[in-house]
Amino acid sequence: MLLAGCGKKQAEPGVVGQVIAHVGPDDVTQQELDNELRLANVPGDKRTDAVLKAALSRIVERKYLVQQAVAAKLDREPTVHLDLLRSREQIIAGAFVQRDLSSKMSSISKNEIDSYIQGHPKQFDQRELFQVDQISFASPKDVEALAAATKDFKSLDQVEAKLNEMNIKFSRGTATLDSATMPAEMLKVLDARKPDDIYFIRSKGSASFFKVTSVDPKPLTTDQASEFAKRQVRLDIGRQGADAISKSALADAKFEGDYARIMTAAAPATDGAAAPVATPAPGAESLAPPATDAPAGDAQKDQPKN
Repeated sequence: MLLAGCGKKQAEPGVVGQVIAHVGPDDVTQQELDNELRLANVPGDKRTDAVLKAALSRIVERKYLVQQAVAAKLDREPTVHLDLLRSREQIIAGAFVQRDLSSKMSSISKNEIDSYIQGHPKQFDQRELFQVDQISFASPKDVEALAAATKDFKSLDQVEAKLNEMNIKFSRGTATLDSATMPAEMLKVLDARKPDDIYFIRSKGSASFFKVTSVDPKPLTTDQASEFAKRQVRLDIGRQGADAISKSALADAKFEGDYARIMTAAAPATDGAAAPVATPAPGAESLAPPATDAPAGDAQKDQPKN
């Protein structure tokens, strides 16, 4: 158990240093206060008396509540024990992952950055900004009926009239889609567009119709490209690391009973499993593009509400 019995001073291996407060039988150290401020992302120059008071008060209250919980023998409840075990595992596992990622990310070479830039021209020297006119709204329950009703439409004015007819509230405005942060499948569809094409994209709870009104070339500068590519390479390293850990963990595990069948069965397709892509309005059933950061120095304006 991680908690000591009531009335006994808690043994906290690794928590040592100058004692700055006492809460019953427990001490509060300077290191604990510093860690509280670290977890709250409070920089050294912002640690005013008011900030220190608030942080120290949180520690004191937490220790006091732990003492009360132990006195009430809540620490002996099975669910509490399991929660403590889970929290410990998450913290230690997270520390390992962070150290592993930090090591890999600190060794990213210039060749890797240059290779990423060359392999993704639409994100860098061929980057484009798609100016769009869009209509956004909460997805109706019968989205299929809406898709069928708009399948032959050639303008957003027709879409707007149909939404009014169906009593669906919406907002209309302009937005900018950035090829640097756009999913490859969506970019492929937009590159093959025709002048009258209207696109429909949706995510859980929201949807949008949009039409491309213009496309502006906007290549990144050398410095912008380098910083953006570095961020993307780091994201790739993170994703690859997570996939590798998951595969290694599952390969090392042995499942008993019916769980052996469950864990070896193919996972069913779910919303969000497929790569997001915009499709022409007729019968569209795609996911909205995820929110992403625009390259440094070129923040997207009027970000689509979907």
